[in-house]
Amino acid sequence: MEKFLLITNAPKSSQLISLSRLKTVTTAAGGAGTTVALTYSDATVTTVTTIAQTDFNVYDAIIDAMEQALATSWQKSQFPVALPLAPTGIANA
Repeated sequence: MEKFLLITNAPKSSQLISLSRLKTVTTAAGGAGTTVALTYSDATVTTVTTIAQTDFNVYDAIIDAMEQALATSWQKSQFPVALPLAPTGIANA
């Protein structure tokens, strides 16, 4: 069963971020970057853009939500999460 983060405060209503085949989650050094990049095993990247983070708060929220989502029942494919800073964009490339 695939798992997704359901970003409830995304700019487009309830955007999904896949947790399948996720390889790395990164953000700028110092924790004040404006993007969190989720890189998958096929080299595609989902980028979550916000205003400047404070002490990695968006990055940490994504990591925490991932851990919680993956610990839920296989019957719950979507895990709702509101990030501490509303994303200004979520892009897949």
